[in-house]
Amino acid sequence: MIYRSPFPDVDIPQVALPHLVLEAAAQRGDKPALIDGPTGRTISYALLDRAVQRVAAGLHERGFSQGDVFAIYSPNLPEYVVVFLAVAQLGGTVTTVNPLYTANELTQQMRSAGARAMITVPPLLPAARQAAAEAGLDEVFVFGEGEGATPFAALMSTDGVAPRVEIAADDVVVLPYSSGTTGLPKGVLLTHHNLVANLTQIDGLQGHVYAEVGEDDVLLGLLPFFHIYGMTVIMLYSLMRGATVVTMPRFDLEQFLQFRQQYGITYANVVPPIIMALAKHPLVDQYDMSGLRGLMSGAAPMGAAVARLAAERLGCAVMQGYGMTELSPVSHTNPDDPDTIDMASVGPPIPNTECRLIDVGTGEDVGPGQPGELLVRGPQVMRGYLNDPDATAATLDDDGWLHTGDIAVVDERGYFTIVDRVKELIKYKGYQVAPAELEALLVTHPDIADVAVVGSPDEDAGEVPKAFVVAAGDLSTDEVMAFVAERVAPYKKVRKVEFVSEIPKAASGKILRRDLIAKERSATGA
Repeated sequence: MIYRSPFPDVDIPQVALPHLVLEAAAQRGDKPALIDGPTGRTISYALLDRAVQRVAAGLHERGFSQGDVFAIYSPNLPEYVVVFLAVAQLGGTVTTVNPLYTANELTQQMRSAGARAMITVPPLLPAARQAAAEAGLDEVFVFGEGEGATPFAALMSTDGVAPRVEIAADDVVVLPYSSGTTGLPKGVLLTHHNLVANLTQIDGLQGHVYAEVGEDDVLLGLLPFFHIYGMTVIMLYSLMRGATVVTMPRFDLEQFLQFRQQYGITYANVVPPIIMALAKHPLVDQYDMSGLRGLMSGAAPMGAAVARLAAERLGCAVMQGYGMTELSPVSHTNPDDPDTIDMASVGPPIPNTECRLIDVGTGEDVGPGQPGELLVRGPQVMRGYLNDPDATAATLDDDGWLHTGDIAVVDERGYFTIVDRVKELIKYKGYQVAPAELEALLVTHPDIADVAVVGSPDEDAGEVPKAFVVAAGDLSTDEVMAFVAERVAPYKKVRKVEFVSEIPKAASGKILRRDLIAKERSATGA
């Protein structure tokens, strides 16, 4: 039983990603394309176009060529976009990195991706230099200046011309990392066609407030550009449509509200904890929110009650959609029409997208109202995982269906609601945390005999990582949490610990994680 989009299919242009995004940039002239929120520093569309050409030429002069991988290890700022599009224009691949990563986590991604060079910001230079040395990178660049790195300005100072490169639709343009349905983070191969398709699909949401974004709109670039949600839906789509993007390096509620008022933000893409703050925090009443036309929530499920509260308080559309890195990322979104929106649902599929729901045990299709694993097929589906044919085969079947690992139900209208998941990922404030990664780290502790990590329900964060630990010696909860905190990005930290006599496992030795999840939900009343 295949569910198709209620929207008509769209024609997907056979062009490279930078061409689609920058096609009208020069003609838009002095219209602001990017504004650095904290400082007000502005890059116009005409300057953005010239800067991309110059940086592409500068990288080419340093030997960067088609097929090479370039890493961006930085919070959101306008120049992030310049580098991203310059690498793409050369036919290179951008691997985006969480700026919260430690030097060890960064090194692992650089080795996996085969990166040749990296750009970062001065505060992250120590970690960047360490990772570059250990992973054998050719050069480290820095926005601004910093010891042991080439200034970004050096890339802009060239008089050279970037070469014209023939880019195929199937060439990989971006290599973000995702844990998929299980296991350790893997490089997701997203092609020019994948991203061009998803941008065009979003553009084809007829009558949807987001498809109407245009040159009079100002969007908040809060969600990190290293994450596929911020990358495609904010950074690329907004510029394709001629809107202005105000970059924000990290979330702070008061600054969020100040930027909304100062820059006239008309639209913001957020995650559920931000919707919660906007719905309930008293600080919101001190700011003018009247120009805000819409909020789109994604990356984790959002409760209908919270969405309704936020919509009533702010007087704007509040919707949620669905996607994942492997889908470039969007596959579903709710309409903003008050007569058809379902705030508990992620809505119907977007144009050119098909879905199925299958029974987890039998693989047979299930009908409306019955839970099943969500499968998605469309032009936005990834090419596969980097150097991991087994993981690719487990996620992407021979008929092109991507097995999301999420459990959903569909109603008679074709609206999907995410109710659970097969996959083991923990969703902490929209971030993906792979239990296997934390387990692999924890078992290196000399006083831990065995361990399992699951998500524990949390009102503010959605879920927090909890470790069930079998101790082999004297060990405290604080020691377990500190051991992890010293070695991972802050969002991966273990925030709860329970000591147990054994970890439940199947005869094969696989952790019975769902038993622990059920136990935890029962204990927390979730």
